[in-house]
Parts: sequence; C-alpha cells; structure tokens
Amino acid sequence: MKKNKVLKDLRRKYPLLILALPGVLLILAFNYLPLTGLVIAFKNVDYSKGIFASDWVGFKNFEFFFKSFDAFRITRNTLVLNLLFIVFSTVISVTIAIMLYYVGKNMLKVTQTVLFLPYLVSWIVASYALEAFIDSRNGVINQSLSAIGAESVNFYYQPNYWYVILVICYVWKVAGYYSILYYTRLLSIDPTLYEAADIDGATTWQKIRYITIYMLRPMIVMLVLLGIGNIFYSDFGMFYFLTRDNGMLYPVTDVIDTYIYRALRTINNPGMGAAVGLVQSVLGFILVVSANAISKKIDEEGSLF
Repeated sequence: MKKNKVLKDLRRKYPLLILALPGVLLILAFNYLPLTGLVIAFKNVDYSKGIFASDWVGFKNFEFFFKSFDAFRITRNTLVLNLLFIVFSTVISVTIAIMLYYVGKNMLKVTQTVLFLPYLVSWIVASYALEAFIDSRNGVINQSLSAIGAESVNFYYQPNYWYVILVICYVWKVAGYYSILYYTRLLSIDPTLYEAADIDGATTWQKIRYITIYMLRPMIVMLVLLGIGNIFYSDFGMFYFLTRDNGMLYPVTDVIDTYIYRALRTINNPGMGAAVGLVQSVLGFILVVSANAISKKIDEEGSLF
C-alpha cells in the first residue's frame, strides 16, 4: 500500500520534480560536490601527485594562520568592520524603506532605480569614484579643504579614517538593495492595521514603531543572522581595490581574505588557503546557530529556523 501511494504521488507531482531538478543539480554541483575539496586543508598539495595522493600533514596548514603575528589584527579587523557593516546597513536600509513607504510612493520607480544602481557597480569602478573624492591633490574633499585654508589630508596614508570610509562605501553600495527588500515586505502589511491605529489616534511615529518595525522584524532578523554567518568573510574586491592594497592601511583594512590572498600569491600554498576557509565556515556556522538560538529564546517568531 505504501509503495503504491509513493508511486501515485510521484506520478502526480513529477512536473514539479522536473522543474526543481535544475536547481537541485546546481546545488549539488556548486555546494556539495566541492566539499570533497576540504581534504586540501589537511594535505601538502603536490600537483605532480594530485590532490588525493598528496602527503597528509594534519593541522600544519592551520598553524600558519594561528601562529602568525598578524592573526589577531586581521581577525579583529574582519569582525569589527563586518559588525559595523551589519549595523549601519540594517539601520539605514530600514530607514530608507520606511521613508519610501510613507513619502516616496509618487516617485517610486525613479527612487528604486537610483537606490538599486550602486549595487550593480563593481568595486573597481567604485575605487575610481572614491579616489575622485579623497585623492590628496585633486580630490573633492582636499580641494574643499584648500578652499577654506585648511590643511589637506592624504587619506591613503592615514588608516584611522578608513573605518568611516569603508562603512560609507559599503552602505552606499548595499543599502538601496536591502531597502527594496524591506519595502516589498512593507507592501504585504494589512492596511487595516494602520486604519485601526488612525482610529485610536496613533501618531506617525507610533505607527512606525508598533506596526511597521514590528512587521519588519522577521526579515530584519533573517538578514542579520545571514550577515552574522558571513562575519568571518569579507568582500575581497572592496578591501583590495578601494584601499589599493596599500600597506600603510593594513592596521585597519587588512582582513582575513586579503591576507590569505597575499600569502597564496607569495608562497603558493593552496592547503593553507583551504584551511583558513574551513575555519571561516565552521566559525560562521557556530555564530549563526548561536545567534539563532538566542533570538529564538527572546522571541520565537524572530528566528531563522
């Protein structure tokens, strides 16, 4: 009976299974099959022998990173900058979405295009735009400082400014994209909630606080948790091209990904890169599970799973 029921379900649902097949194959090809490459993290790769026949070295590839004098600095930079990115991008994108919902409906198509456009701009192009603003001689900022008699600043040799610069660049690129995601969630809110609030005499701020933000909470939590899961990863293009891989800025801008790139370029050791990538994945997984558990205890509806 069970076998006949399964066959009957398969015959009834086979069109949906066929539609899902390409997606399943893509996930298998790009997410699961590459997991076999994790063995590289524990081997001294010899291209003449091949990956699986190369000598097993255990955790020696991990020692390169953890025994490095730069390990604390690059880990700190990665965590601090990604935390700043998550906080500021979330706050600003939610604010933009609420503004669109309340006051921007008349010019929604134009506004959405303008907001989404930076997300499509590559970091290489953005690096030239940034240079036009902060160049020591011809940059807009230094030209303005010279006009008022102030001393110019060479931003490419002053690492302390780059926390602010990188946060601004990141928010400029992604805030519009995330604001559109939040805005689509706002469109699904039942209008009768706002009508009831108007009848009760609620102010605009009260409606935003008790209805809008409350209804956005599940999506905010989901995107923040996903951000936390990638907190040990950095946008390599951003940190490499915006900073021009300038050694003077390493105290602030050197992160795990750029450090590994330089190490691979210098010593050509794929095992070390795979080892650090594995560490990033494991720590990211632990952070997501922990943050989700905490979120679930505070509010069960505000968890990812």
